[in-house]
Amino acid sequence: MSTLEEQIEVGAPAAEAWRQLHRITDYPRFVDGVLHASARGGHRARLDVAVDGGHREFDAFITDRGRNRVMTWQTLDEPHLRGTVALRALDGDRTQVQVRIEYEPSEVEELFGAPPRGFAQASAVERTVRADLEHFRDLVEQHPS
Repeated sequence: MSTLEEQIEVGAPAAEAWRQLHRITDYPRFVDGVLHASARGGHRARLDVAVDGGHREFDAFITDRGRNRVMTWQTLDEPHLRGTVALRALDGDRTQVQVRIEYEPSEVEELFGAPPRGFAQASAVERTVRADLEHFRDLVEQHPS
């Protein structure tokens, strides 16, 4: 299992970032490859994701902990992915968003057509997550709740 951690500063209060994080239907606006997303109840979400020339639906289980500051998630089938999004208020108008993702490199390569294992694959995953965080920041800063 490989682990990736990235973080970004968002120019918005933590409560705004938290609300945006829970708007599952907005995930296509900031998560690369997500075509459609919906809440399914019971802490579940369904994501329709572009994969290597096609698409596939994934179910994810989402939980909140840490008094509106930490969201954890994991896919319920392959590929086995899990992650954590943690928010830390820096002051009244700035929030640090930290993402930690755990993934199995062979499953990512097989499903998404990622580069082979090793540095090239880790770099591709890192670039994707970094871009997603930047899109999230832009969405929160441009469309406050």
